[in-house]
Order: sequence, then structure tokens, then C-alpha cells
Amino acid sequence: MEFKEAKNKFLQSWGAFGSQWGINKTMAQIHALLMVSVEPMSMEEIMEELQISRGNASMNLRALMDWGIVYKEFKPGERKEFFIAENDLDELAVKIAKERSKREIKPALKVLKEVSSIKPDKTQEEQHFVEQTAKLYDFVLKADDVLDKITEYKDNWLTKLVVKFIK
Repeated sequence: MEFKEAKNKFLQSWGAFGSQWGINKTMAQIHALLMVSVEPMSMEEIMEELQISRGNASMNLRALMDWGIVYKEFKPGERKEFFIAENDLDELAVKIAKERSKREIKPALKVLKEVSSIKPDKTQEEQHFVEQTAKLYDFVLKADDVLDKITEYKDNWLTKLVVKFIK
């Protein structure tokens, strides 16, 4: 397989994986492109490489920066903005875990706490509902606590081992 073909296959596959991970295809492709680029890239270069519109590139670059996994880089004498991806894979994993927790786990916890806090009548159905949603809340809370501890203590040797195991 030639380099160009391998790069294209990687970008296309990473985009497809992104859809499964809960982000859009273009966001994943931009991230993949920046991860494998030797030099920072301008928005125009990203648009040309991925054949996407300026609006699409701009929106997805902003989202990647909001996640903290893509940064702007300025070049002396250039008016254009350039972009680079987080290169430290451990840091990348931590940032993605924190963002996913904020966007997915914390809202789920809020709903589970609310619905499991109702005062059930005497019906078996209501009691079962409260018991099950309370168990689910406890489980998700424990999982979130573990994730928080892993991301807080990423410099700890044991946590590094766990993070590598999770990857």
C-alpha cells in the first residue's frame, strides 16, 4: 500500500470510528489529519485535503479546540491561523475521557438521580422502578468516580498502567 492510499484509508476509517464514538465523521477526520501531520495546518489546507467547506472545517475545528485536543498555532509573518493536534496520547486519552464524562455521564447521572428519587406508591412497578434506577445511578456514579480518579492521577504509575490497559 502506498503512503497516499494508507493515509486516505486512515482518515476515512477514523471518520467512521468517530461516528461510533459519538462525534461526527468530519470532526474525527480533521483530528486524524492533524494527528498525522508533521507541520501545523491552515484551515485552507484542511479543507483541501478533506474536500470540506469552510463552514464545516471552522465548526469542527472549534469543537476540537473546545475538547482541548486541537490548538491554534501562529507562525511568524503569517496571517493565517494554523492548527495542531495534541501529540501526547496519554494526555489525549485523559482529555477525551473528561469531555465524554462532562457531555455524557454527568447528564445521565443528573437524570438518574432525579428519577430514582421519586417517592414510590405501594405498587410493585413503582418500587421496582425506583430500585432499578437507584442501582443504575450508583453504578454509573462509581464508574464516573473511577474515571475521575484515573484522569486526576495520570502521572501515577498504576494509573498509567490502567490507562494503557483501557486503550
